[in-house]
Amino acid sequence: MSDTVSFGYEDVSPTEKTARVRGVFSSVASRYDVMNDAMSGGMHRLWKDRFVRRVKPREGEQILDMAGGTGDIAFRLAAGGASVTVADINPEMLEVGIGRAQQRGIDGLVWTEANAEVLTFPDRFFDAYTIAFGIRNVTDIPAALREAHRVLRRGGRFFCLEFSTTLWPGFAEVYDAYSHRLVPKLGQLLAQDADSYRYLVESIRRFPDMPTFKRMIEDAGFVQTRVEPMLGGLVAIHSGWKI
Repeated sequence: MSDTVSFGYEDVSPTEKTARVRGVFSSVASRYDVMNDAMSGGMHRLWKDRFVRRVKPREGEQILDMAGGTGDIAFRLAAGGASVTVADINPEMLEVGIGRAQQRGIDGLVWTEANAEVLTFPDRFFDAYTIAFGIRNVTDIPAALREAHRVLRRGGRFFCLEFSTTLWPGFAEVYDAYSHRLVPKLGQLLAQDADSYRYLVESIRRFPDMPTFKRMIEDAGFVQTRVEPMLGGLVAIHSGWKI
């Protein structure tokens, strides 16, 4: 990893990014659903439904949902019968998810504080690894991808849902204007936190495009990788297999 990494449009040290990302999500944890609705116009719910349909969770499977603190993906996976471990680096996000699970009467999920770059799970432990709207906030993305590969069993599958770069002519400009100008204002209005929302928008712009991220997944050891773009690539599902 280089001496500096991106934190939005800034270049900072890896240690500083990790600390500042923690701060962002500690700040927005209680309003995370509102944040997602503001950034996606509420469409994140449909994207997550589609994502979990691609994962195809099955009875008896062990699935690791990384950066899944609020439980949005885990609840959907568990409904398919899988045993789900929810991991997140941020304890405040986990607290939100645990509270939501209790309110919904959802039992059986395992909640654990964990850094995606250095997982404590044993080799070849999970049948699937999911991460939704979290990989771009990881300080060392290649390290996180290698860890995902390590903890998967042979035949295990990797699925990532993340914002990307839309290829639709004209739509990119419209979305840029919306996200850069309106989302921070919505953040201030809804959560009294414009700076965190501004970072989250900027982090999307600094994230690798679809072909580049696909190569990164392959470099981590995954095969049969594919990309499923939505809205022309504004959001994409990346996947791969461990053999």
